[in-house]
Amino acid sequence: MAEKGELENRLRTTLRRKGLSYRTEESYIGWYKRYVKFHGLKHPELVGVLGVEAFLNHLAVNKKVASSTQNQAFCALVFLYREVLEMPFENLNSKRAKRKKKLPVVLSKDEVRSLMGVVKVGESKMVLQLLYGCGLRVSEGLRLRIKDVDFPNKLIWIRNSKGGKDRCLSMPSSLEASLERQVSRSRVQQEEDEANYEASRVYVDEALDRKHGGGLSRSLSWFWLFPSGKRSVDPRDGLEKRHHLQSSVVSKWLKAAVTAAGIQKRVSAHVLRHSYATHLLQNGVDLRTIQEALGHESVKTTEVYTHILHAISGKAQSPLDDL
Repeated sequence: MAEKGELENRLRTTLRRKGLSYRTEESYIGWYKRYVKFHGLKHPELVGVLGVEAFLNHLAVNKKVASSTQNQAFCALVFLYREVLEMPFENLNSKRAKRKKKLPVVLSKDEVRSLMGVVKVGESKMVLQLLYGCGLRVSEGLRLRIKDVDFPNKLIWIRNSKGGKDRCLSMPSSLEASLERQVSRSRVQQEEDEANYEASRVYVDEALDRKHGGGLSRSLSWFWLFPSGKRSVDPRDGLEKRHHLQSSVVSKWLKAAVTAAGIQKRVSAHVLRHSYATHLLQNGVDLRTIQEALGHESVKTTEVYTHILHAISGKAQSPLDDL
């Protein structure tokens, strides 16, 4: 058991050294524990690739988990064997579910207008408008720092997003005043933390913060644009800090707004991102520009919105209407 505890620590250390997000770290650690438990607490070195095959087949056949869940487990185990144990990971023969090609749910412009109209003015409306207005992933919106709101250039900067990439987006002119008010509210919170706590800390990459003498994690510019109402202990270093809002809070706001607006579609925060891309296409923006705005690796990913646009535009009009 001591060896397994040591291996878990090695896995966590390697994840952090590679610069992977805390969310990925917790996911990979979780899959490691489930994998070891599945094999009766045997060390992963003893079960090897055949053990990985058995575990993935178990997930697909017995647990019937989604293909995305299987892929997540696979990536976690590949990382464990290749990066931590430094063992060969070839000739894997496992039964995995075929990933379904689903079209995204998209709101019409009228539905978005109705949705935003019932959201209470304040932080909740600001977050939802920003997610739609810039096509952000919910994690990107909630991790924004004060420094990422560039008023002189009217830009929103997205740092260290999916795949470790940065990008910048045009700031919606209709949100400029609201963003200024939000920055002011965050500044007040940062000043209160500075006055009431020994150190007004927020999470900053440890190496980067150390390089600047520990000043970044206490600076106003690195403070969250949407700070949480309560401070809590950061499990990465055990220090009490101010974190940003959690995605669960946004989900509650959105669920209440969808109900109040009478929208019957299944709407998540990501639906606002899909709607942003589709509406840009409707406005004549080219696919390459939308790909860059969304931060997609390949334009193939972005092309899914053209399918939806063609259906909305009625280009393939039903012959029933000609009768």
